[in-house]
Amino acid sequence: MPFELDHIFILTDAGADSSAARLAALGGGGGLTEGATNTHPGQGTACRRFFFGNFYIELLWVSDAAEAQSDLVRPTYLFERWSGRGDGRTSPFGIALRPGRGANAAPAPLPFETRPYRPPYLPASSSEGNCIHVAASSHLVTEPLVFYIPFAARPDSQPPPSARRQPLDHAAGLREIAPLTLTTPHADPHSDALGFLATSGLLNLRTGPAHLLELGFDHEPRGRATDLRPDLPLVLRW
Repeated sequence: MPFELDHIFILTDAGADSSAARLAALGGGGGLTEGATNTHPGQGTACRRFFFGNFYIELLWVSDAAEAQSDLVRPTYLFERWSGRGDGRTSPFGIALRPGRGANAAPAPLPFETRPYRPPYLPASSSEGNCIHVAASSHLVTEPLVFYIPFAARPDSQPPPSARRQPLDHAAGLREIAPLTLTTPHADPHSDALGFLATSGLLNLRTGPAHLLELGFDHEPRGRATDLRPDLPLVLRW
């Protein structure tokens, strides 16, 4: 497969305190270990993150409304997505792709239209490999924001004790995310980007009463689950 899921973001209240606390307490046995927080200068967002071998969960919020509404950032509709979260219509999710393992130096072209996005926190470069590619359907705020990061890699590809290596060991014993199911209250037709994620098997797509993500871990051998609503529109299964 030329593409893999890299991470998902969930738009939250500023600071994401209650949401992060729910993840940290998962399963009642020490839960998940939080990674490093991050800010996105010039984009006007900040986040908290939880990393696994193949993927990470990002709790994202707008920290600077002016930056998030700038001409540069506006094509992502991040501010509209964040301010509209919880209205029942706007998707609170983003789904990031990266090159698949074994992808060569010239990976297959994305099967949906994108636009280059070069936020200020990326190193200055005109290279296509040093920018984020945002789906042209980003204006469809009823769907997750889909984007491709050509320079992203699996979290477990950073060898310890690299400064970029994030904590991957969790008391809850969860290692890798598989599978991922997205429920949306909006039925077909979907955008080409979201349709590709579904037809390629990168996620399961369902129609339901509300926006929801269900993340399975390690193919769910223990048959356990926790529903993080209303703090997060997220169900975890392991």
